[in-house]
Amino acid sequence: MTVAKIPPRSPNCNPHAERFVRSVREECTDRLLIFHRGHAEKILHDYARHFDGHRPHQGRDQLAPLDDPDVIPLPSTRIERRQAVARLVNEYRSAS
Repeated sequence: MTVAKIPPRSPNCNPHAERFVRSVREECTDRLLIFHRGHAEKILHDYARHFDGHRPHQGRDQLAPLDDPDVIPLPSTRIERRQAVARLVNEYRSAS
């Protein structure tokens, strides 16, 4: 494996990282007053868990990374809401 250095101030060289950083700023850190490094690490860890596990991604046909594309969801009568990332983001899933 070789390391490829990107030119400074080149936002299009790593679009996946740039998209994640933009999402974190817009949906999370711009809406919170962060008190110290530990608080920032907890918030960013919670957001990364939400981003990787629950949030839909365009490259996966609006499926979350942990969703199985072979499972056809049945219509649900009850939806359960869970607040994540310091109550900034709502996650919805079927209630069992």
